[in-house]
Amino acid sequence: MSGAATALGGHGSERVVLPVGRHGLLIELPGAEAAEAFHAEVLRRRSAGLLPGVTEIVPGARTVLLDGLAEPRRLAAEVGEWEVPPLERGSESAVEITIRYDGPDLADVAGMWGVAPEEVGRLHAATSFRVAFCGFAPGFGYLTGLPEEYHVPRRSDPRTKVPAGSVGLAGPYTGVYPRSSPGGWQLIGTAVGTVLWDAAREPAALFAPGTRVRFVPEGGTE
Repeated sequence: MSGAATALGGHGSERVVLPVGRHGLLIELPGAEAAEAFHAEVLRRRSAGLLPGVTEIVPGARTVLLDGLAEPRRLAAEVGEWEVPPLERGSESAVEITIRYDGPDLADVAGMWGVAPEEVGRLHAATSFRVAFCGFAPGFGYLTGLPEEYHVPRRSDPRTKVPAGSVGLAGPYTGVYPRSSPGGWQLIGTAVGTVLWDAAREPAALFAPGTRVRFVPEGGTE
């Protein structure tokens, strides 16, 4: 397989398939929603026994990586013809995260949203989130679901240390810091009593792509 990108026609006219090493494919999608839908289709096909053997399936913001394929060239030709249905928002139970809306950027986010600070928590907690993909740090999930009018930019001056459990916003995503680290997300609250990553737990990560997530205000009063 050549190292150049291969644009595929048909139903996959907006998909680009790139070779990754000898046994991998990177499928680029036109947007986050398309990437989530494509990832869901990959999982459906694997469950139905319709996907060739693959050792890793890694969704990204606008990509899905398939690795460990015996015949990547053959699959590259097929994925362009896949019918990928729109993403279904399942009715499966959601992971509930208790949150205290006390973040240092709460007032700034309220200003960007055009609401009072106490309204940020109410609007955020009323949103049904979904883990689009994981990355950045073990246990960190990029949660989608906020309407576009509530998307906010990252801070212009990232913090050198963000406490574990901090809940932040950046672009279309909400995230919970699994451990203390540098970060530039707008911090609106603190997850209470939540362990996102525990190497001794099975599975170690609380979040996985596709997991539904709901934030529940501490005390239920916000």
